[in-house]
Amino acid sequence: MAKIRRLVLDVLKPHQPDVVELGRVLAGQGRLRVSVSVLEVDARTKTVQIQVLGDDIDFEKLRWALEGFGASLHSIDEIEVDNAGD
Repeated sequence: MAKIRRLVLDVLKPHQPDVVELGRVLAGQGRLRVSVSVLEVDARTKTVQIQVLGDDIDFEKLRWALEGFGASLHSIDEIEVDNAGD
């Protein structure tokens, strides 16, 4: 089965908890490397771009973690998938 190796997500999140905690929560969903960049700040929210790298990313697990964090997934801006080794 094809494995997701990289995702770039556009996400709207409340100001709190902060982006450090968001990155830690997402990285904790597997053996993942997570990068969070703040793109826009409004009165109550931040728009962030999240890059996730891993050997086999569980997208549904990430989506649940985002929702549990109070964040909303706007779009999947990039995805890298491969079938290597299968």
